[in-house]
Amino acid sequence: MSGIADIDALRRALADNAGRPEGPGRTARAEELVAAAEALGEPLAVIEALGHLVRVCNHSGDRGRMLAPFTRLLRMWDERPGDFDADEAHALHRAFTWVPVGMLDRPDVPLAAVEECLGEMERRHRIAGYSERAVRGTEHRVAAQVGDPERAGRAYAAWLAADPDGMADCPACELHTQGWWQAERGRDAEALRLWRPVLEGAYACAHEPHTVLASSLLPLLRLGRLDEAGAAHLRGFRLVRGMESMRGACASHVEFCALTGNEARGLELLAERPAYFTDDGNPRSRLEFLSAVALLMGRLVRLGCGGLEAPGPAGREWTARELAAHARADALALAARFDARNGTAYVGERTRARMERQPFADRLPLGVRPARPLPAPAPPAAPGPAPAGGPDLPALLAEARRLSDTLRPNAVEAWAAVADAADALGAELDARDRAEIAEHAATALGADGVELFEQAAALYAAAGDPGEALAARARAAYVRALAGDVAAASAAVAGPYEEVLALYAADGTGLRQTASVLMGRARVLMRAVHEAAEPGAGAVRAGAEAAVREVLALVDGRDGGDVRLAARAAEARAMLGELAEMSGDLRASAELFAQGAAAFVAAGLPWFAVEYEARLATLAHRLGDATGTERALRAALEHGGAELEPPGRARLHLQLAEVTGVRGDAAEAAAHALEAAHWADEAGESATLGAWARQQLGGLLLAQGRWAEAAEVLECALPDLDAGTHGEEVVVQTLWWLGDCLGELGEHRAAAERRLRAAEIARAWPEQHDHATLAHLAGESFGKAGLTAEADRAYARAGDLWRGLGDTPGLVRALRARAWLAADADAGEGPDRARELMASAVRECATALEAAGDAETRRLLTAELGDTHRQFGDLLAGSATCGETSDLEDSPGRAALEEALARLRLAVRAFTSLGEDALHDRTGAELAAGRLEAGLGRTAEARARARGVLAAYDGYDTYGGCGDGDGLDGSESERETVADRRAEAERLLHLVADRPA
Repeated sequence: MSGIADIDALRRALADNAGRPEGPGRTARAEELVAAAEALGEPLAVIEALGHLVRVCNHSGDRGRMLAPFTRLLRMWDERPGDFDADEAHALHRAFTWVPVGMLDRPDVPLAAVEECLGEMERRHRIAGYSERAVRGTEHRVAAQVGDPERAGRAYAAWLAADPDGMADCPACELHTQGWWQAERGRDAEALRLWRPVLEGAYACAHEPHTVLASSLLPLLRLGRLDEAGAAHLRGFRLVRGMESMRGACASHVEFCALTGNEARGLELLAERPAYFTDDGNPRSRLEFLSAVALLMGRLVRLGCGGLEAPGPAGREWTARELAAHARADALALAARFDARNGTAYVGERTRARMERQPFADRLPLGVRPARPLPAPAPPAAPGPAPAGGPDLPALLAEARRLSDTLRPNAVEAWAAVADAADALGAELDARDRAEIAEHAATALGADGVELFEQAAALYAAAGDPGEALAARARAAYVRALAGDVAAASAAVAGPYEEVLALYAADGTGLRQTASVLMGRARVLMRAVHEAAEPGAGAVRAGAEAAVREVLALVDGRDGGDVRLAARAAEARAMLGELAEMSGDLRASAELFAQGAAAFVAAGLPWFAVEYEARLATLAHRLGDATGTERALRAALEHGGAELEPPGRARLHLQLAEVTGVRGDAAEAAAHALEAAHWADEAGESATLGAWARQQLGGLLLAQGRWAEAAEVLECALPDLDAGTHGEEVVVQTLWWLGDCLGELGEHRAAAERRLRAAEIARAWPEQHDHATLAHLAGESFGKAGLTAEADRAYARAGDLWRGLGDTPGLVRALRARAWLAADADAGEGPDRARELMASAVRECATALEAAGDAETRRLLTAELGDTHRQFGDLLAGSATCGETSDLEDSPGRAALEEALARLRLAVRAFTSLGEDALHDRTGAELAAGRLEAGLGRTAEARARARGVLAAYDGYDTYGGCGDGDGLDGSESERETVADRRAEAERLLHLVADRPA
């Protein structure tokens, strides 16, 4: 094969293929490399290529394909074991860990063949001198998947009792299997305890924590730890999204979506991997996937979305109902094949149980939203014939009047139900009832309800209630004001106002009706205040205040348990608070809003308090009262309860996210941002308020180091963020945060692209610091991605910007980074270019230091100069061709080492001038210089440097702290640094111990 001329070239090709993503392409390439190895005519080359193919197939969607190369390897071992080196002999025995389970994944492989392979594994491991741990662990997995709990339990105990060795699974994989077994036995808490080291990152491998995160979803849900389950889902699915071998893990994530009210997201997960429906290389993972699909589709059918288009097997279109039936039938048929092979009912029972699981939550917000939300459920079927006699109209009337008299929610709907019932019965309601129906219908229409209010007024008058008639006319006037015609509203309310006062004085109407008219007039005059222009605004405000105080004087303390009158008094106080705010008296305004809200709560009307508590929160924020702001926001959420509409709920949660975030509680702030995103979606404001909430949530998750979750949320927010709506700064910040997340996740190219995109937006800003920083960060990311040319361009761009900003440290760091990129170049002008760039960094720093005036700037630049000399020395030493301990003659290598040593001496001098604050930097440079001196044969100098470093840390207790005045803080990182420096110094002393001075 072209390019594979010898075994070294083959090994490079094998390593390159091992680093490719899972998929058919990688497997096909592995098979090609076997053919290339055969052409070389070297047995070890074929062995290595076959071993690579076994590993690739094991980590693919078709594990069964590893059986042929594994069998061939085994035959080669039996015939000529001497052809195997130690690594390949180990790899062959290690593969036995995967083969029996891979065979078990296929129902067409007889159980006897699996047992035979397991027995062969035990025999060969025993002959090779390995522990029983891998054998018993594999036996446990076989027995557990067949449905033999007694044997599985015995093997489990023997597995844990056996000594670990190189044949056993890695610690992460072992813990996954152990936790899975505990979860299967109903011990969810124990499973999560076992998985904790993997979930927390103490153990990891190519497939962990991927599978542990997937396996943990159901136990977390069963334990009621829903938020943790949501976090595990976001983090885990991102890991498995592009991995062919992770169909079983993907199934767990689809199941999670079906069980937490995230059905729309579940559909998107299915759409990402259509091949999962039909790939039959691993029947067991296909069974797991189909059962999760059946669960999700069944859930959609129960939600009334059975006709929804769903992603399914290619070749036709599917509805959720059709796919539910198809997936269920295929899953049960496949389960039956496993059970027939195994001789148990275990797989079928487990499959049915999974497909019939019930949700753990109607909704579990995740912070991400599907591109295509579920449609509203189909309306319920029309009710059957009304019971004999029709609806109970008197009962409906009584309930409607109770709700309206006590200002309960849903009074409008209750009166509409009365109207519908009357129409259905052909009943003639009296004028009073028709007045209330008209009035509540007008309320539902808002600014368009003037005509209905007037109709209600006429009906109240016909019913002999002139006071309510005047109140309805006052409400009609207020609706005119809301529509923008304040002058007409003022004129319309003047008559009812005069009439009701006269009527009340003559005992012709009650306190409730009079208060209603006066409040209507006050509301109209408050609208006038909002629209008044200077210089007459003061007089308008004074008139409105007089009207509000008139309401308060009428009703305050006279409600006698009348909820409506109590509400008038509460509203009047809140109005006075609004007027105080307009006049600039924020503290008086806050007090009045607090009084109004408290009065509503005391009257049993907490949902009316929400508006004023939200305004109180805004005032408290303006007054710098963070505690008061938070208290008011929490009260608004509490008092709004189920009556709080989604937009208001979203805004309150978003404000609480900001307040608690500033307080430093990132976890609680993230919880509020998550709720804000959910309620914004419910309100149909996903692209506006929802995007802002997601952006905040992503930043808060980032602050907690929850990189994968933050990346998922920020990627979801980004398409909805608009520079015009949300501001360019928000878009740049989102891209910046996303770049940080992707960098932490090792997705360096993607991180660089996000950072460059942000830099392009910031390019047009007057202040260029963000532009420079983003270009610099893009350079770092490109460098880590191995894209040297792109990294150099980004650093060069950043350097020009730092120079323009007069930021010498930034410029110097960009030059140093470019020098290292050039030094890593394979050939050509790279090394010379690296020297040139590093020398330029020294000159820039030295020039700026000479011109620096204040002491702090001089200290900063001195530290930067020391670091530059140190890195220059390291770069020169790395370019030297002669060894550290060689007896060097004059050579380019020796000259480079001498120059490197000179740079390190300059670094030591710079750091020494900074005193104890630069102790670690100085000792690091001292030890680097000492190693070079040892290599150059200057034993006495090297020994003196090592002893000097040890002396520098005399009195420092690496277990408990430091002495007075030594510039050390006793922290964990500090202790580690000191321990490392001491160990390096001891190694240097040992290196030169037997050399003459």
